[in-house]
Amino acid sequence: MSNQRVASRYAKSILELALEKGQLEEVHEDFQKLTTIANGNRDLSLLLKNPIINSEKKLKVLKALFAKGAQEMTLTFFEIVSRKNREEILIDVAKEFEIQYNVHKSIQVAELTTTFPIDEKMRKEFIAIVKEISGMDSVQLVEKINPAMIGGYVLKVNDRQLDESLSSKLRVLKNQFSENHYESKI
Repeated sequence: MSNQRVASRYAKSILELALEKGQLEEVHEDFQKLTTIANGNRDLSLLLKNPIINSEKKLKVLKALFAKGAQEMTLTFFEIVSRKNREEILIDVAKEFEIQYNVHKSIQVAELTTTFPIDEKMRKEFIAIVKEISGMDSVQLVEKINPAMIGGYVLKVNDRQLDESLSSKLRVLKNQFSENHYESKI
């Protein structure tokens, strides 16, 4: 079974247990913390995937990272995964948990890439666009900055992408000029 499918099943299990015990928000925070730490520290990912380091040491590192404020349920989950020698999937489980949490809470995640930080007025406009596209009332806007785009924006909602960047428009123009130049030589 692929790691993605296993991670999805683990995420579903911990999500359902957290719902049952009334600790969904707390467990969600723990998994967000794990994702944030992994994104900011490549060494954690390498440690969890390293087959030479035993599960006991990996679990000690996880417990040290989550010593303050983590839910007992989250720590128990780490222990279960560690006993099965599956620590390499924990970061994938955290990502899957976030996806399933958003589905459960009817939160639409959208990614907005611009060349500059947007202000609150623009943020509200983009959220309104995402709500219209997705039909969901709650939106989480992930903002990214890419100066190479020259100007405009790219908005991704699920499998849809609205590309209003100048760089893409210039690419289209370049292709049109290339085609016209080629056709005029024929």
